[in-house]
Amino acid sequence: MNEVYEFLKKCGVYYLATVEGDQPRVRPFGTVNVYEGKLYIQTGKAKEVSKQLHINPKAEICAFAADGRWIRVAGKLIADDRREAKTAMLDAYPDLRRMYSEDDGNTEVLYFEDGVATISSFAGAPETIKF
Repeated sequence: MNEVYEFLKKCGVYYLATVEGDQPRVRPFGTVNVYEGKLYIQTGKAKEVSKQLHINPKAEICAFAADGRWIRVAGKLIADDRREAKTAMLDAYPDLRRMYSEDDGNTEVLYFEDGVATISSFAGAPETIKF
């Protein structure tokens, strides 16, 4: 799982796909953190992405690295409402504190459950990581 974290961190931007009814929804994200051995992302509860994930927690992330490799991460994103998990994310991304806080009622952190990452390239066989 640390390899997945490092890959996403190095990419900087990844794209998160959710489902709204029968329509896929994709948007850029940049937050990723490891807390208590789980891979987390962050959003705001007021955003449509949060609402979509609460209805259907299945999601995928995709990112492309400068070295020509790409990663796809699939699983369920589970909300963690603990203050400590939010603090860990905001401490990892201090610039977010201009918009979010642990106690604002809007900050949401979610972790991957049953995560499966596939790292691919045009040069070799894909590598699969389950976490």
